[in-house]
Amino acid sequence: MLRADAYQLMADMVKNRNLRKHALAVEAIMGALCRELRQRHPEAPESEFDAEEWRIVGLLHDADYELVEKDPDRHTLVTEERLQAVGAPQRIIDGVKAHHEGIKPSRDTWLEKAVYAADELSGLIIAVALVRPDKKLASVTVDSVLKKFPEKAFAAGARREQILACERELDIPLEEFVDLSLKAMQGIAGELGL
Repeated sequence: MLRADAYQLMADMVKNRNLRKHALAVEAIMGALCRELRQRHPEAPESEFDAEEWRIVGLLHDADYELVEKDPDRHTLVTEERLQAVGAPQRIIDGVKAHHEGIKPSRDTWLEKAVYAADELSGLIIAVALVRPDKKLASVTVDSVLKKFPEKAFAAGARREQILACERELDIPLEEFVDLSLKAMQGIAGELGL
């Protein structure tokens, strides 16, 4: 599966502009995480760190969100059906499913662990940007994200425990994870409108 095909699939399934931007943000973070983890784990098979696969998983992880909104237990399963229909690799399908604990409670690969943590952090970073006077990612700093992190009422939907999987499952300290993710998102700020 090529990125262009994945983007078209996402665009066909996702109508909400903000959800599309979320998909792009997670895609960017996943690309950065793939590079970082490849450097940290040179002993792992090279096939484990296919950057295009990682980005596609980020792009498609919430593709069926609007379609299953009233039945969240089915989240990722509609995307799985669509991906199977087009012959997508099982690694991509498993990666998409991995960010939903109810569907896939254990994460077995670096890819699966990465999307689980990246999904929630992207939302927290966007929330921090939106409370800045200029509402721009350029004015967000690692410190400003970390300051808001313990505030449970702030961006309450961004599950902190899931973000902290960066430390438990990826062995990346939270501060480094925020830095890597923020830079990835700042790199596509224009596409995100932030």
